[in-house]
Amino acid sequence: MKEALILKAYEIARERYAAIGVDTDRAVERLEKQQISLHCWQTDDVSGFESGDALSGGIQATGNYPGRARNIDEVRRDLEFVKTLLAGSHRINLHEIYGDFGGRAVDRNEVGAEHFASWIEWAAENGFKLDFNSTSFSHPLSGDLSLSNPDPAIREFWIEHTRRCRRIADAMGKAQNDPCIMNIWVHDGSKDITVRRKYYRELLAESLDEIISEPLPWMKTCVEAKLFGIGLESYTVGSMDFYEAYCATRQLMYTLDTGHYEQTENVADKVSSLLLFIPELMLHVSRPVRWDSDHVTIMNDQTLDLFKEIIRADALDRSHVGLDYFDASINRIGAYIIGTRATQKCILSALLEPLDKLREYEADGKGFQRLALLEEAKTLPFGAVFDYFNLKNGVPVGEEFISCIEKYEREVTSRR
Repeated sequence: MKEALILKAYEIARERYAAIGVDTDRAVERLEKQQISLHCWQTDDVSGFESGDALSGGIQATGNYPGRARNIDEVRRDLEFVKTLLAGSHRINLHEIYGDFGGRAVDRNEVGAEHFASWIEWAAENGFKLDFNSTSFSHPLSGDLSLSNPDPAIREFWIEHTRRCRRIADAMGKAQNDPCIMNIWVHDGSKDITVRRKYYRELLAESLDEIISEPLPWMKTCVEAKLFGIGLESYTVGSMDFYEAYCATRQLMYTLDTGHYEQTENVADKVSSLLLFIPELMLHVSRPVRWDSDHVTIMNDQTLDLFKEIIRADALDRSHVGLDYFDASINRIGAYIIGTRATQKCILSALLEPLDKLREYEADGKGFQRLALLEEAKTLPFGAVFDYFNLKNGVPVGEEFISCIEKYEREVTSRR
């Protein structure tokens, strides 16, 4: 009965959208192909498998909801379950600290592709592609500065770590026959006033140049800016203006994390400017209630505007989508599903915008008509299309996933 209602609602929605020149079948097809990179650290609050020590370097997970994944098997089991509740195509984004180290101490300048061989095998068996991140935080040599550290020995340690991470990403990309996106983010900064801003940025640029000089065909490097880190509030070496210039001059992918900007900034407005000068964007979708507080992504104006701008700029093929939050205050699986589905809703909403007609109005100088259609499009039956998307892909529709996650909690996570 419910399936029949969903299909009936979709037929009505398809006709309604067709009347303004939008093909809902095509929008659903594009959404099915859009890969979303699921961040592995939502399963265990960014703990990884090196040690159980507290996080450092401006990283903080808040909350202590029961059921955190405690080892590599539990992380993978959670990710496998998450996949059963999501339509579409998905990737897994790993940090270096999630390597399969076999219980041995492997320092970060010694890590190699062999420590991720089981991840590569697991991903292939479960229909995932892999992305990757170097890890500069929570280490005895992290301090306040890593790749921009004036101490040559410390700086070389992190250069070697990041070199090795790029090689791991290359091995992942070759195994999956699809480039692995390797993100570089470092926490480097100062708690109080510094008088050596330019010096630290010169060191960071030199370190990055050395790291990316090695040609690796099966991976793509992206670099991520930061507003500030906890305990490093006064100065960030890798700021947005630094990385904008760096990516433009080196033709690197830029990572746009929606949590890393001032609350009054319009992150969506950055898309068109960046894409004029850089080849691709990596999107880390998060919800900054207070700066980079990494709340679960929801379908809010900021995320909607971001994906509408991506679509309006014809840049979906130049944009890679990933999630980046770690909420330990609620059921972690629930956080995954809410955030991923919200991101999909925002992408679908953007795909369903009557863009051809809106562009026609704008080209003809018809400002009233353009604004009127933008407003009317907001109340079109978008929800019916999203329900159909999930039904078509055999996953729970609407709120049905809630009971599935409750069952998993009773039978799995509550027993940890």
